[in-house]
Formats: sequence, structure tokens, C-alpha cells
Amino acid sequence: MFGNKITKTFTVSGMACAHCAAKVENALKRLKEVKAAKVNLAEKTVEITLKKETDDAVLIGAIENAGYEVV
Repeated sequence: MFGNKITKTFTVSGMACAHCAAKVENALKRLKEVKAAKVNLAEKTVEITLKKETDDAVLIGAIENAGYEVV
């Protein structure tokens, strides 16, 4: 539907600095389904805005391939 924003939030362990955050954000942004990704280091979360509904396994796989763990 037009105007609906699809967002998903995951808790990610192992992120400790801005470089870690950028690595996770960039890994997610490489996926064609991802419109935006924003890490909150204080809360150890990443909020992902999607262009269309996407299986969590695809998103989690991108995070894990970047070297971090979704908890």
C-alpha cells in the first residue's frame, strides 16, 4: 500500500563504535530491499526501513555476514 512504512528492529551484539555501526548499516544497505538502516549504539539496535516486506533471515544474514550477531 502506498505510504506504509515497513520497519524492523533487531538487537545486535558486538557493536562498540561508529565503525561497527557503519559496517552493519552498509551491509544492510547493499540489499535491494533495504531503503535505510540506522544503528543506535547506545541501545545496540538497528532499525531497518524496507522498500517491501522481506524475510528476517535475509536481514539477519547480512548482519551476521558483517561479523555481528543478532540476539
